[in-house]
Amino acid sequence: MTHTYTVTGMTCNGCKASVEKALQSLEHVTDVSVDLENDEAIVTMSQHISTDTLQDALSSKYNIEEKNKEKNVFASASTIEEEKPLVKQLFPLFLIFGYLIVAAFLLNRNPFDLSGFMLDFMGLFYIVFSFFKFLDLKGFPESFKMYDPLAKAIPVYGWIYPFLELALGLLFLMRIQISLALMITLVILGITTVGVTKTLLDKKTVQCACLGTALKLPMTKATFIENSIMIVMAVIMLIKIYG
Repeated sequence: MTHTYTVTGMTCNGCKASVEKALQSLEHVTDVSVDLENDEAIVTMSQHISTDTLQDALSSKYNIEEKNKEKNVFASASTIEEEKPLVKQLFPLFLIFGYLIVAAFLLNRNPFDLSGFMLDFMGLFYIVFSFFKFLDLKGFPESFKMYDPLAKAIPVYGWIYPFLELALGLLFLMRIQISLALMITLVILGITTVGVTKTLLDKKTVQCACLGTALKLPMTKATFIENSIMIVMAVIMLIKIYG
């Protein structure tokens, strides 16, 4: 018999291999096929194995449940607690944005300089977000290519991206080659935003790689807004420079 399961928590090929190995180690499991992009596992077994048994075989990082199976209305309290509201899941992103806004404002107060605020915000944005990507430089490219068209077409781009963000952040903060940094920002975030938009329209469940893989953030409209803010700032600054 063959069953299809949804497995969440996988972010890279290493995770895929770990899940496959854990499930294949179970008695009565004859074959396992894991689809990382669709968060799916197809398990063939000689006799029925409960979902709880499959879950016990996996690391606590992953959650497995049978696809298209109705959830038990008498689900345990621990299961309910694990299903955090979207606002709580995105809290780290909101908190970081709050810190960036306050820091950029403090750097440009008395008198307030809007252009300086935007440049410092973009610089700090890139520096902070690249930091989280460097925490798992090996796992980031796999997550990033799930929705970024260029990273999917050219895998090496996913490896370069954190370094590119770091470089752009330094250019903005040090006020070096601002025009070039703004144009690159429009290109790379424009490409990513196209992928984010497609993912949202297709209603796919994908982990957002904006803060690397260290923080498990779902792909939501917040990701689209985050990119849009940076794009709008870049456009405004280019108009100020060349207008």
